[in-house]
Amino acid sequence: MKTKIYKNKQEVAEQFSAYFSNLVKDYGTFHVALSGGSTPKLIFDVLADSYGDTIDWSQIHFYWGDERCVSPTDEQSNFKMTQDHLFSKINVPKENIHRVLGENQPMGEAMRYANLLEINLDRVADVPQFDLVLLGMGDDGHTASIFPHEMELWEANDHCVVATHPDSGQKRVSITGTVINKAKEVIFLVTGDAKAEKVKEIHGKLGGYKTYPATFVTPESDKLTWFMDEAAASLL
Repeated sequence: MKTKIYKNKQEVAEQFSAYFSNLVKDYGTFHVALSGGSTPKLIFDVLADSYGDTIDWSQIHFYWGDERCVSPTDEQSNFKMTQDHLFSKINVPKENIHRVLGENQPMGEAMRYANLLEINLDRVADVPQFDLVLLGMGDDGHTASIFPHEMELWEANDHCVVATHPDSGQKRVSITGTVINKAKEVIFLVTGDAKAEKVKEIHGKLGGYKTYPATFVTPESDKLTWFMDEAAASLL
């Protein structure tokens, strides 16, 4: 894996946005799985403000690595956050936005979304392949919506699964570890000192690192990069 460490969350957002702009330039059709969270929110603001007129958004198809089972107008919706901070500010065709229908029955929606990925993406060994998957990491070491208490979902046979938040009990639809690790490239966006301990354990293979889903993000392409601020990387 590669690590890129920047001063603060804003610099992470700016540097990633520049990286993304260069990555998609002249790429052709590009399929990306987005993440929720405070760092992606900043990134979407930077992309809209600094690259809204220079990136060819018609070539980019947007998906989500996970979504809460709520309506698209709910404040907890990853789609709503992206809509507010990115889509509403750029010229992206509506047909390029492939949201998880969080208002639907969770299991049926996981099956529908898995089928959508099979139709829209190239497949490698029968697994849909994204050009890029963006991931965050929770304080507990979870990523996408695969939590430590449901590690069996990581290698589930289905491309999408229904996960349950360990505290709230909220249902979420998430892509699996198998889909994540088939991507051409995977990028972690991790900021804040609350993440420092898990970052240290995962990167140093220390403590309970084998119980954290984020540990098992090991794309077959070997293209894995952690974009972090100094706070998240402070114990490395």
